[in-house]
Amino acid sequence: MPAPSTTLQHDLHRAGYYPELVGDVLDLALAGEDVVAHLVHPETTFDANEVRRHVTVLVLTPTRLVVAHVDDHPADSEHPSASASATTEAVPLTELRSVAITHVVPNPQQHRSGVDATELTLAIGWGAVQRVDLEPASCPDPACEADHGYTGTLAPDDVVVRVSAAAEGRDAVRAATEFGRTLSAASARR
Repeated sequence: MPAPSTTLQHDLHRAGYYPELVGDVLDLALAGEDVVAHLVHPETTFDANEVRRHVTVLVLTPTRLVVAHVDDHPADSEHPSASASATTEAVPLTELRSVAITHVVPNPQQHRSGVDATELTLAIGWGAVQRVDLEPASCPDPACEADHGYTGTLAPDDVVVRVSAAAEGRDAVRAATEFGRTLSAASARR
């Protein structure tokens, strides 16, 4: 990987989630481009009987947003050993449609400028995936028993990263905020 990725490699190792695998798939996707900014977001999820880990890495280059996602696959009756799947997607900055940043702050009436959010959600859309939220349609007549079908909204959902100070620490929220700022600025220059 090019020299600017030294910090990225450090963050991959600090996350501790298959850093060599993640580094290799990113190296292939970056194709020699310089790293302008990055965000490494490891996450652990709990299903009924198992703990699963995954990591999402966002890398901004001068021309593209590279997204890497790696998931664990535990051993089971069909697969005697554990495995991981690593997917990368490279999106030209000219294709980015939205960079949405949601800040969660406690006690907003006491918020002071410059104080970090306690939670940040970064949603990046380029039109590859849409989420549909449906609900039963209704009419204003409370006695109506007719089926009015459904109503809903479409929302871009290409990649969403949620970082919480309670779970990942304030430094992780700051890093996500800074990456969001850098990506937002880059998307405006396309």
